[in-house]
Amino acid sequence: MTTILLVEDHQIVRQGLKMLLNAEAGFNVIGEAADGLQGMDMVRKLQPDVLVTDLSIPGLKGIDLVRNVKAEFPTIKTIVLSMHASEDYVLPAFAEGASGYVLKDSCADDLVHAIHQAFAGCRYLSPQLAERAIDAYLQAGHGPSNDLYETLSQREREVLQLSAEGHTYSEMAEVLFISPRTVETHRNNVMRKLGLTTVSDLVRYAIRRGLVSVDA
Repeated sequence: MTTILLVEDHQIVRQGLKMLLNAEAGFNVIGEAADGLQGMDMVRKLQPDVLVTDLSIPGLKGIDLVRNVKAEFPTIKTIVLSMHASEDYVLPAFAEGASGYVLKDSCADDLVHAIHQAFAGCRYLSPQLAERAIDAYLQAGHGPSNDLYETLSQREREVLQLSAEGHTYSEMAEVLFISPRTVETHRNNVMRKLGLTTVSDLVRYAIRRGLVSVDA
């Protein structure tokens, strides 16, 4: 039995995915999460065989969830389920350890096949996307990055996303189990590292990075 954890912030989508996957012989959805932080916590508690996650989720960016799971639980396979077809999203997902990338406008069989492929140790890419995207990244290797986002610590990335979602220092402190003063320090560091001067700049940056959606 292949155990699966779903991370998706839209409840109706989660319910549909759960029904779809549980109807497949040999699949068992053992948990659901509505944001990245909760998802990481459930990964630690449940340790599923496969994680299926959206990229645009609150609390912790989907790409960071993929990275964290790969670092802590390298045997867990991760499938990204996303609306984004751009290489700017696809390549980083595979670079951080995803086993598959499925577009949300794919047919249901694509997601099922992606999970089977991942569990078998293979990579999977939606037919709408070119396989050469993965190979292009692997051939290019890991060159030096000029992306300022990469200079942020994991905690700073969490504070960046939560700040962009409009949470107060107190709310972020409660979610992250740190003091409001520490939250303020992290956000100041984020602003400094990214060269931002106002909260509006921070929100615009987060939207451009895909950390939050415009209607979030």
